[in-house]
Amino acid sequence: MNIEEPILIKRLQKGDLNEFVDLVNLFEEVFEMKNFSIPDAKHLQNLLNRSDFDVFVAFKNDIVVGGLTTYVLEQYYSEKPLAYIYDLAVDTNLQRRGIGKRLIAETNKFYKEKGFEEVFVQADKVDEYAIDFYRKTNPSKEEQVAHFSYTLNE
Repeated sequence: MNIEEPILIKRLQKGDLNEFVDLVNLFEEVFEMKNFSIPDAKHLQNLLNRSDFDVFVAFKNDIVVGGLTTYVLEQYYSEKPLAYIYDLAVDTNLQRRGIGKRLIAETNKFYKEKGFEEVFVQADKVDEYAIDFYRKTNPSKEEQVAHFSYTLNE
């Protein structure tokens, strides 16, 4: 791909299932997910139909080259909701060219216009590349937290 081609950032709509599938496949590749089996189209479509889930995708020549997913969280401390960036990836051949930063900027702009209080993301402490990347996206603050998980039904 020629990097000189413009990058288009788009928030996916209900009819954009194929683009969402392309993004999930990109996540699988970039995150080097072993033994991953993509959920069926009905499940992915149900996610796209939800009002508390958004997908932002970067296109280059109509090909998905990056994207991120967010979940909307309603608060009880405030009437303004939060948006949580769950996954973000850019094609490994196009990383460090501003696509990820543009995805975050467009996401922040979208939620700011909708009156959200905050957009947040977390990164594993051992993932130095991710932490370095997020530090370059002009966050308003950085917190040191521990993330605890509870795996169910194993």
